[in-house]
Amino acid sequence: MFKAVQITLAVAAFTALSGCATIVKGTTQSVALDTPGASGAKCTLTSSSVGSVTLVTPASVVLQKGSESVRVTCKKECFDDGVGLIASGTEVMAAGNILLGGPLGLGVDAVSGAMNKYNEQNQITMVPIKGCKASGRVS
Repeated sequence: MFKAVQITLAVAAFTALSGCATIVKGTTQSVALDTPGASGAKCTLTSSSVGSVTLVTPASVVLQKGSESVRVTCKKECFDDGVGLIASGTEVMAAGNILLGGPLGLGVDAVSGAMNKYNEQNQITMVPIKGCKASGRVS
């Protein structure tokens, strides 16, 4: 009887620790985006995990985590389009799965996106078009 309780507790602990980053860090993350010198730019963020999100800079947005970097395209009148990436890397917490959660926990974190992390602060450079006079239209 005592042995069965120990086994049950061990299985419960293993299951609880599986997907460590999923539990501790979550599957979404807030990121900030700015276009220095061109605030008010309309930016579209795209990736397979995020889909397509549009915002006006400066802004913060909560994104679904994924292994793919997020592509960013920003537009503003009298500026060349700004393009860049919000890089995705590996969350440090995912390393804990090697010790505690094993392959199951690592698998949970990989599938959920929790083992990934985006840069928290991001800037897209936009170059002014020489001689352009803004019409004042909102696009």
